[in-house]
Amino acid sequence: MNTPLSTLDRRKFLRGTGVALALPWFESFSGLADIVKPSSNRKRLACFYLPDGVPMPRADDPAYKDWSWFPHGKGENFTFTKCLEPMDALRQDLTVFSGLSHPAARNIHGHSNADQFLTGAPTGGAGDYSNTISLDQVFASQVGEQTRHASLVLSTDGGTGSPRGAQTMSFNRYGRPIPAEHKPKRIFDMLFVKSSANAARRLAMSKSALDDLMIDANSLKRSLSKHDQGTLDEYLQSVRDTELKIEKAKRWMNIPLPQVNVDHLQLDITPEDPRVYLQTMYELIYLAFKTDSTRIATYQLGRENGVGISDYLARAVGFKLTHQLSHGTKKPGGWENFGTYCRFISEEFGRFAAKLKSTPEVGGDGNMLENSLLLFGSASSSFHLSRNYPLILAGGKKMGFKHGQYLKFGQGNEDNQADAGVSTDAGWRGEMNYEEEPLSNLFLTMLHRLGVETDSFGGSNDTLAGV
Repeated sequence: MNTPLSTLDRRKFLRGTGVALALPWFESFSGLADIVKPSSNRKRLACFYLPDGVPMPRADDPAYKDWSWFPHGKGENFTFTKCLEPMDALRQDLTVFSGLSHPAARNIHGHSNADQFLTGAPTGGAGDYSNTISLDQVFASQVGEQTRHASLVLSTDGGTGSPRGAQTMSFNRYGRPIPAEHKPKRIFDMLFVKSSANAARRLAMSKSALDDLMIDANSLKRSLSKHDQGTLDEYLQSVRDTELKIEKAKRWMNIPLPQVNVDHLQLDITPEDPRVYLQTMYELIYLAFKTDSTRIATYQLGRENGVGISDYLARAVGFKLTHQLSHGTKKPGGWENFGTYCRFISEEFGRFAAKLKSTPEVGGDGNMLENSLLLFGSASSSFHLSRNYPLILAGGKKMGFKHGQYLKFGQGNEDNQADAGVSTDAGWRGEMNYEEEPLSNLFLTMLHRLGVETDSFGGSNDTLAGV
C-alpha cells in the first residue's frame, strides 16, 4: 500500500522497524498543507580548520612558483599554485584572502591559537584562559531551532582537547568548548536514526539502515513525481555510498594514537585510510545539509602541534606525520612535501564544494553552494606564525558574495614576504612591522549576509570591503 504523503511528519522520515532516515524535500510535498515547504532563502554555514599553517617559501626560492600556498597576482588576475590548483574549477565560486588575522593572537605561537580561530578572543599563550562564543554558534542561536540539530560539530580527533589545544572549533555563549564528534558511524546514527535504543542497537550491529527502509521507500516512491523519484534514488544511493565509506573508516578509528619515541613508519596505515575518512566526514556534512538536518557545521581537520590521530592524515600522500612536514621545509624537497599535503587537503575540500554546486537547492533557487557559506583556513601561516591567515571563502552567491578574486589586505606585506621562509619556532617572536586587518571584520560581514543582526563580533565593529 502506498504511503500517504499527508502522514509524513514535518521532518520527513523514511521509517523501518525502529529505524528512521531523514529525507530531502520533494516538490510533491509542496501542495500539502501540513508539510512545511523549505524557505527559498535558506542559508547554511560550514567552517573548516587546517592546523600547522601552510608552505610560504621566499620569492627567491625555486619552490615559490609551485608551492607557495597563496596565489600569484591579485584581484581577479591571479594564478593558483599547485597547493590550490585542485580548486581551479571553482575559481568563480571562491575568494582567497591574505593580510587577515586576529589582533589578540598575533604574538602567540601557532600551537596555541586554534581555540580563537572562530572567536577572535584573547585566549593568550599562557596563564589564565577564557574564550567567547564562536562564529558558528552565533548563527546557530538564530536558526538552530529550525532544524533537527542546531549545529554539527566535528573534528578528526574528537572531544574538546585542552585550553590552547582545542580539538573543536565551536564554543558556546559562555566560551566553553562544545565537544566534537569524530566517529563517522556515530555521526550517521545521530543524523539519521530515530532516538530509540532499538534503532541504535540495530545499526550498531552494522546492518545497513537502508535494508530496513526499502519497503517504505518503494511505497513512498509510487506517490512521488517522476522528478522526485529520481531525487529519491539519487539520495538513497548517496546514503548507501556513505555507509560503505563509514565501514571502511572503521579501520581508521582503530589506529593507535601517536606516541613519543615510536617509529610510526611501522604502523599499518594505507593511503586509503585517511583519504576515505576525510571524504566520509565531508559526505556526512553534505547529507546533513541536503536533508536540512542542520544548517551549520564545523570540522577541525586536526589539532595543532601534531597531537592525535589527525597527525596521520599525511599518510594519504605518502608521508610519515603531518606536523613534521611544517618542520622539514629546509630539507631537500621540503616545500614540495608540505605543499603536496596541502594539495591533498584542497582536493577533498574542493570535492565537497563541487558536490554542493552540482546539487540543486531543494525547494529554492540555484544550487546548494550558492546558499552555503564555506570558510576554510588556518590561524597560522608560515611556520606557526599567528599572522596572515591562509583563508578561502566559497559559496554564498545568493547572499551577495562576490568571488573569482584574491583579496590582499593590510599594508606593508602585499607580497606576502614579510614572514616567508621562516623555519624555526623563534619566528613567531619576530617584530611585526606591517599591518593586517582584523579577521573578525570578515566574520561580521558573514553574519550580516547570513541574516544575523549584530553590530559587532570578536572585537570588530567594521565589515570587510570587496566581498
